[in-house]
Amino acid sequence: MRNPSIWACVLGVEKTVVERVAVEEDGSLVAKARPRRSERQHCGLCRRRCPRYDWGDGRRRWRCLDLGYVVTYLEAEAPRVRCREHGVVVAAVPWARHGSSFTRAFEEQAAWLATHCSKSAVAGLMRVVWRSVGRIITRVVHEQRKSQDLLDGLRRIGIDEISYRKGQRYLMVVVNHDTGRLVWAANGRDSATVRRFFTELGQERCAKIEKVSCDGAEWIMTVVEEECPNATICLDPFHVVQWATKALDEVRREVWNAARIAGLTHDAKALKGARWALWHNPGNITSRQRTTLAIIQKTNKPLYRAYLLKEQLRLVFQLPFDEAVRALDRWLSWARRCRLQPFVKLARSVTYYRADIEAALQNRLSNALVESTNTKIRLITRRSFGFHSPAPLIALAMLSLGGLCPPLPGRG
Repeated sequence: MRNPSIWACVLGVEKTVVERVAVEEDGSLVAKARPRRSERQHCGLCRRRCPRYDWGDGRRRWRCLDLGYVVTYLEAEAPRVRCREHGVVVAAVPWARHGSSFTRAFEEQAAWLATHCSKSAVAGLMRVVWRSVGRIITRVVHEQRKSQDLLDGLRRIGIDEISYRKGQRYLMVVVNHDTGRLVWAANGRDSATVRRFFTELGQERCAKIEKVSCDGAEWIMTVVEEECPNATICLDPFHVVQWATKALDEVRREVWNAARIAGLTHDAKALKGARWALWHNPGNITSRQRTTLAIIQKTNKPLYRAYLLKEQLRLVFQLPFDEAVRALDRWLSWARRCRLQPFVKLARSVTYYRADIEAALQNRLSNALVESTNTKIRLITRRSFGFHSPAPLIALAMLSLGGLCPPLPGRG
C-alpha cells in the first residue's frame, strides 16, 4: 500500500489524496491533502458541481482525531464556487461538513461521546471547548435528520412541555409511542409552537395520526383537534389523579385553617404534618403515616372523605375498561354531592374531559413515555450545563433520544 493511502486510512478520510505529512515546531502533525478530482468544485450546501469563483482565503486546516497523544490537522486549499442556487460559497470537501473546522471522524466521535459522557470528559478528551461541542452536535444532527425522517409513519404520539432553565424557559417535545423515540423538540410553550410541529408534519401525515396523549392543556388539545381531524385525544391518567391530589390538598388546607382559627393548635399541627400520608398511595405509606390516616378517619370526616375520593379516582385507572367506566360513573356521582368544593369543581372538569379520559382507559395510553423522555432531557441538561441557547440542547436531546447518534468512527 502506498504511503498516501496509508495516511488517508490512518486519518479516517475518504476520497482524499494525502500529498505529504509534516511535524510542526509545536509537535502537532499536519497532513497536506487535496480532494480527488471527482470531489472538486462542488457547492458546500447542495453538493451540485459548479464553476470555480476564486481561491478563497488560501489554505485552511481541519482538526483530525489525535494520533496517540499528537494533535493532528489536515490542510488543504479552500476555493470558492459560484452556485446558481446559493451564490458564492466555499467548495465542499469530502472530509468535513460545510462550515466546520473539524473532520467528519472528529465530529462523529465528539457527538458519540457527548451522549455518553459529561461535558468536562468530552472537552478534555477531544481538547476542545464545550461551546465547540455544541456546534458539532448541531451539525451532526442536522445532517442525520436529512437522511432519517423521524416524522415518517407517525400514528400514536405524546406531546408535553419541559422546563429546561430558570425564567420560564420551556421546550416542547413530541414522542413516538410506537418506537419510544423523541421525534421533535422546539423552544417554546404555546399553541404556536405546537402548530409549528403539525405544519412541519404536513397535512397528509397529520390525517394519519390516530392517537395523541397529552396532559389536558387547552393550548395543546385545541391545536390537536384542529390539525388532526382523525386523531383521538387520550388524557394522561397521571395528570387526572394529580388534579385529585391538588383538590385533596386544598381540602386539607381549608380544614387546617379552620382548626387554626378556632384555636385548636394541636389539631392544626397534626393536619399540617399529614400531607405526605394523604398524598402517598396506600401501598407505599409507613406505619406512622398509616396511624395518621387512622386518626384522620376518626377525627376529621371531611378530610378523610377527600382522601377516599382521591384514592377511588386513582383506582379507576387500574381497572379493565368496562369496570373503569362504571367506577368513574360512581365516582362522579359521589364527587358531585360530597359537599367539598374542590372536588365538586374537579367533578365538573372530569365531566368536561370525560371522552378523553375514556379514550385513555380504552387504549391504555398515557404520557408516561413522554415524562420518561423529559426526565432524560433533564439529566442531559444537568450533564451538559454551559449551553447558552436551546439549539445545542435540542440537538443533544435528538442525538441521545431520537436515534440520531452516529457510531464511533470506523465501527459503523
